[in-house]
Parts: sequence; structure tokens; C-alpha cells
Amino acid sequence: MNIAIVKACSDLGVHISGSENGPLKITKFDNQIKKVLTIEKEKTKKDLEKNNKLKNLNTLNKFNEELYNTIINTKEFVITLGGDHSIAIASALASKKKNKNIGIIWIDSHADFHTINTTISGNIHGMPFATICGQNGNKLSYFFDEEYIKPENAVLVGARDIELPEYQNLETAGVKVYTTEDIKKYGVENIMKEAIQIASTNTNGFHVSYDLDVIDPSLAPGVSVKAKDGISVTVAEEILNQLLKSKEHIKSFDLVELNPEKDIDNKTLTIAETLLEKLINEIK
Repeated sequence: MNIAIVKACSDLGVHISGSENGPLKITKFDNQIKKVLTIEKEKTKKDLEKNNKLKNLNTLNKFNEELYNTIINTKEFVITLGGDHSIAIASALASKKKNKNIGIIWIDSHADFHTINTTISGNIHGMPFATICGQNGNKLSYFFDEEYIKPENAVLVGARDIELPEYQNLETAGVKVYTTEDIKKYGVENIMKEAIQIASTNTNGFHVSYDLDVIDPSLAPGVSVKAKDGISVTVAEEILNQLLKSKEHIKSFDLVELNPEKDIDNKTLTIAETLLEKLINEIK
């Protein structure tokens, strides 16, 4: 299978800078993959106003529209490198457009399931999963004209830092949640088998959105918003291994939230490259 890497260089969804340079830091595969595309954010001052509940909305929407259209017009299997997790609004919905009926597996320490009405910070990287599952109307996805991914085919894996309104939103929507403690209790293989089954039931496959902050920050410090008591690197790799056992169902893949400004001795970069190398070798 031919692969395209799309570097989505945006940190517009988060108040912390640095993740826009994450995709540019990952250069190991630039000469291996024939198609490597880069989309950069508009050079404007980022809105950090605390009372603004939709920070950088217009510039973020413009960026995501360009990313969405780029992926729509790319025939290869697309690996999108973020950037903060708000870029997944474009990547996941572009995959939905291309593949018609898909599920989604969201691997993240955070739920990213705030709605416009429940957000506390106004940072849009806290809303992409909810948006992809149709919980935010089209204000963050006006460029998308299909049905959203069904919550019954959506799974959150590795969560441990979920705000109360998000719990309520997830429960109301019907999204299945597996926490870090669930992984420790039931094992990666069992959790991922169930996640894959949920995401692939009555669908054409699923999109994977993998946030590096699911890993414990002592091991992967190069992320914007750290959440303690995360999974080990071994478990992070095993999650990918289990996904790749059903690689025929994977329609597209994100790897997001590498923040080089927060990294120490390129620890997180090395993890990102290891995961990508495993993915690329299995998919191609």
C-alpha cells in the first residue's frame, strides 16, 4: 500500500506553544515515503484570552479546511502528524468522507470530548473527539458535509484525565471508554480486541488517532499537556501491535501532540519514530 505523510503544523487548539513544530521534527521517514506534504498555520498571533471559549476559531478552521481538502485529494494511505489534537477534526472527517462509514479509536490521556457549551478553557484541542462524533454541530467542521462518525463506533483508550462535563458528554453520546486502569487490569490485548470490534462493527474500517500524552510524562515528556500515571512505552507499542493485527481495517492514522520544546534528550521524538516505523513497515 502506498503511504502519504501529511505534516499538520498547528498549535492553534492549545494555549501552549511548540506542538506546531512536532511534525517538522519527525524527518526520519521523509526520504522513505514518496509523498510527504506539509501544511503550516497562518502566521498570526495566537489568542490566549481566558474568557474566549473558542480560541483561534477562524484561523484553526481555515487550517483544518486546508488539511481536510489535502487529505481528501490524497489517494494514498494517510498518516497525519500533528500538531495539537485539534487537527484530527480534519483528518478523521476526511477519512470519513473518503471511506463513507468508519469508526474511530481515540488513544489519549484526555477525552477531548468537550462541547462548545461545556468547555472550560476554550482550547479547541479539548473538543475534537466530540466534534468528530457530531456533538458540536458544524461550527468546527463547516467544511464537512456528511454524517459524523457514530458514537457507537467510537472508542477512547488510555484516558485518565477527564473533566466531569466530558464524562457526562461521553455517557450521553454512548462512547465506550477504557481508562489507563482498565488497561492495567484487563491487559492491552483484551482492551484492544474490544476496541477494534466496537470501531469495526457495521463499518468499513476505522480511523486511529494516537496522542503521545497517553504515555507517562516521565517517559515521554515532550507533550503540551502532561497527565501523570500514564502507560509505559512497552504498552504504547503493544497498543499499536494489537491494532496492526487488524491492519486491513485501519483506514487512516494520526500521531499527535509531540512538542519538541518540552522534550528532554529527544525521548518523545524517539518514541514517535519507533511507533511510526512499526506502522509504516506493516502498512506498506
